Amino acid sequence: MELKQTIARVTDRVIERSADTRAAYLARIRAAADKGPTRSRLSCSNLAHGFAACAADDKRDLADTVKPDIAIVSAYNDMLSAHQPLENFPAIIKKAVHENGGVAQFAGGVPAMCDGVTQGNAGMELSLFSRDVIAMATAVALSHDMFDGALMLGVCDKIIPGLVIGALSFGHLPTIMVPAGPMTSGLPNAEKSRIRQLYAEGKVGREALLEAESKSYHGPGTCTFYGTANSNQMLMEIMGLHLPGAAFINPNTPLRDALTAAASRRILEITALGNAYAPAGEVVDEKAVINGVIGLLATGGSTNHTIHLIAMAQTAGIKLTWADFADLSAAVPLLAKVYPNGNADVNHFHAAGGMAFVIRELLDAGLLHEDVLTVAGDGGMRRYAEEPVFEGEKLTWRPGTAVSLDRKVLGTVAEPFAPDGGIKVLDGNFGRAVIKTSAVKHEHRFVEAPARVFTDQAELQAAFKRGELHKDFIAVVIFQGPKSNGMPELHKLTPPLGVLQDQGFKVALVTDGRMSGASGKVPAAIHVTPEAASGGNIAKIRDGDIVRLDAEHGILEVLVDAEEFAAREPAAPDLTGNRFGTGRDLFGAFRAMVGGAEDGASVFNTAA
Repeated sequence: MELKQTIARVTDRVIERSADTRAAYLARIRAAADKGPTRSRLSCSNLAHGFAACAADDKRDLADTVKPDIAIVSAYNDMLSAHQPLENFPAIIKKAVHENGGVAQFAGGVPAMCDGVTQGNAGMELSLFSRDVIAMATAVALSHDMFDGALMLGVCDKIIPGLVIGALSFGHLPTIMVPAGPMTSGLPNAEKSRIRQLYAEGKVGREALLEAESKSYHGPGTCTFYGTANSNQMLMEIMGLHLPGAAFINPNTPLRDALTAAASRRILEITALGNAYAPAGEVVDEKAVINGVIGLLATGGSTNHTIHLIAMAQTAGIKLTWADFADLSAAVPLLAKVYPNGNADVNHFHAAGGMAFVIRELLDAGLLHEDVLTVAGDGGMRRYAEEPVFEGEKLTWRPGTAVSLDRKVLGTVAEPFAPDGGIKVLDGNFGRAVIKTSAVKHEHRFVEAPARVFTDQAELQAAFKRGELHKDFIAVVIFQGPKSNGMPELHKLTPPLGVLQDQGFKVALVTDGRMSGASGKVPAAIHVTPEAASGGNIAKIRDGDIVRLDAEHGILEVLVDAEEFAAREPAAPDLTGNRFGTGRDLFGAFRAMVGGAEDGASVFNTAA
């Protein structure tokens, strides 16, 4: 079907806006491409260093400069459940590549930190910056100029955006993202949320809370709620960087291992030495980026990607804006109800039809670009309406279900859960902010109440425990942006604010920090920009100011006389406590250089 007018219009304006930077990027990566093996330009000494530790047959293959050499870049560590399964992937990859006429080398590891471990702690202030560290570590891994293609092994929040940014800086190399999949379902999300709220109210103790959390996060794989990690996997699929159906297969299963081996075979075919050259920088074009935004909106994904998608696109010379998100959100219906937008987890989503069903629905309704280059080859995005299965012992693909297998989890374009994608941009004398409304009931989308200003989430939690917040108010949590302290996620605020909302109070959150995929039932205007540390007006808000948050009409403003507000001096708290300890002293340059949230909160802008 013909693309809906809004999607065509937004795509066209992104192409026009990006014309110069995209052309410059493509010129660079095309100049870097080789017709023969990349390593053929290395001197004998360089090459000898590059394969010194290889087995004898791999040395012969690499010395002959005929066979492709594939880089493995991995975020493996065995503390984090999502990345622990990656331990066995290199052996699977090397075997499959070797059997199909290539060589695979483990090129480098990248850090992988977990926001679930660091929530509310000092380490969380390194989280967003870890994305750009991962991008640089990926570039270092690929810098030896030995490789003809790359397999990127990673899953979670900042890891996938970092790997993609790093891969796009070597955009002439074909790249396939190789995920590990979600853990099997544990304690239902609704029950987990209930126990968290009871703990916030003081009705259960830490022992009960830890038991519930341990039953929720209980084995290898990603957390099963639809936060940034699982939004990442959706994005990689709908942007054509996964093999079809790879996102949500559980780890340590025959199908998961078969998909890893299949990615290893496919990367050989899409190198310049194969018959279907598909460099990463050509796969990630304007249409692929728009498809990513549409997928995020249609599935109710993480607000973190209003930052990460912009940063990834910039690396490929593509200029994406919050206005693009907002306009697309108005045209894209919500097709999925997965926690925190509903009670189901990603395993239920996958069983109901998953990505193949969502992509089929969007394509058939003209809401997705079909004519795109993907790592899967012929068929464009239509290939991703297929799902992987075994026929005997052979991996193959078949059409995914044409009907939702659980209408409580997956809706259709004709009967969606909401007519819009639920991500909106708010404007006003605060500046600009993002709000995710897909989990917020309509009666909570407008709040006008006095401000209560805090300079960190611990202050708000302490005020809640003292009983000071049982009233209508809007929590304004300032100096939480990237320049202040690395823009930590403020998950710890969800339980107390949720308690107050359930008790009948009108409450909301406004912050220059992040809430991520945990943005839930409490209205939260996040990523306020300019941030407080950049002189943003959010630093001028005072206790008692009346604040209006209107998610339906896109308004965020403080109801103060304009002259009085302009004359106010911004708050200037002592931030030295955020400068040292837990590695934060090493990131001073990042805090000084980082751009704003609407520009991708990046320490480098490769589109410039």
